[in-house]
Amino acid sequence: MSSGPLAEVLDGQRQADLQKAARALLKEPLLTADGPYADEFRLVRRHAAELREWFERNVGWALRTDADAARLRKTPGTLTDATHPAREAARSALPFTRRRYVLLCLALAALERGESQVALGRLAEQVVLAAADPELVAAGITFTLERRDERLDLAAVVRLLLRLGVLRRVAGDEDAYVSGAGDVLYDVRRRVLAGMPASLRGPSMVEAEGFEERLTEMTARTALDSDELRFRAIRWKLTRILLDDPVLYYDDLADDELAYLTRQRGFITARINELTGLVPEVRAEGVAMVDPLDDLTDVRMPEQGTHGHITLLLAGHLARATGPVEPEELAARVRELAVEHGGFWAKSAREPGAEPELVEKALTKLVALGLAERTERGVVPRPALARYAVGEPVVREPEPGRARRPATTAKTATTAQTAKAAKAAQAVQNTQDER
Repeated sequence: MSSGPLAEVLDGQRQADLQKAARALLKEPLLTADGPYADEFRLVRRHAAELREWFERNVGWALRTDADAARLRKTPGTLTDATHPAREAARSALPFTRRRYVLLCLALAALERGESQVALGRLAEQVVLAAADPELVAAGITFTLERRDERLDLAAVVRLLLRLGVLRRVAGDEDAYVSGAGDVLYDVRRRVLAGMPASLRGPSMVEAEGFEERLTEMTARTALDSDELRFRAIRWKLTRILLDDPVLYYDDLADDELAYLTRQRGFITARINELTGLVPEVRAEGVAMVDPLDDLTDVRMPEQGTHGHITLLLAGHLARATGPVEPEELAARVRELAVEHGGFWAKSAREPGAEPELVEKALTKLVALGLAERTERGVVPRPALARYAVGEPVVREPEPGRARRPATTAKTATTAQTAKAAKAAQAVQNTQDER
């Protein structure tokens, strides 16, 4: 092999490794040397300088690496988006409540002041003391450990810290602690712990009172007192949204942001594609970065199972709607669908009164994916929902020994089709869109 082809092979491998490292950081902004992404962590360390420069220049995120951990300090493009909460590291994967978020912050503060090892009982005592702060009590946060649900909340926080690598279990079990039958001992990994805060300014330094104002002050880099800094802030926000959110809608942008995106869309999407392999899909209503590998997401659709099927069917119903749809109408639609498709659903989904919960789960996913929006008038479909308009269900004959299952046909929703359409859209992304 000549030096030319060999150099091309090596360059291709290096680019593939760089993409793998970048995608790992986008999925898990805190990677540890001995965690589930240990191979990706080593790639991040190898390409740290290039990754650090890219994230700083294009999104304003700082990347810190050492022998134990790599931490990408991400700031979301939309600060008030509550559709992707932290979830407990358990099979139920329930979203964190307000109290759990408070307990997480109090636990981190206690661990920062503590020793290199801590027992869960001792950590709980410190959290209870901190939770007695008059300002927390005035805000409606109480935590005494007198109730089982409070101990369950603390156990969920600890399991999240275990998954992130902040704690390492030495002995014991959280379930035993919750039931009062034992305690748990942990090693505290101080370097990983130090990387947890992602805000640019400490909360104690924030003077604003309102929630949104406090978020803005915690994440603001500098005063935007020049055109260069204002354009940089816009570029960071747009790139963050394209990296983190399923869809960037033009209607959600301010006039100056839309004008900047119109001029710089080709440059921004090309830079993202080069680093991550995401492919831009440009439409009249907005832009989405499509993932041909289908793994840079925490919410998937379409999805197998009862809830996935119901969500897809409700998506088709919403896609045909001409205006807002009340949740009660969607619940009635689920009752109708149960008559036709209930034989394929779990028994609990066919029980009378299950419809509101099924609708809520479906709407939670649709809103998180930018496919629908909750308003005071009802649920409003968003343009990207059109790709999930469905045709008539087709029931495939089962293989021997297998139960039947419905194969709901989506008109435009397959990953392969989406990726192909996105590649075609990329070729014309610099043309003027119809608005």
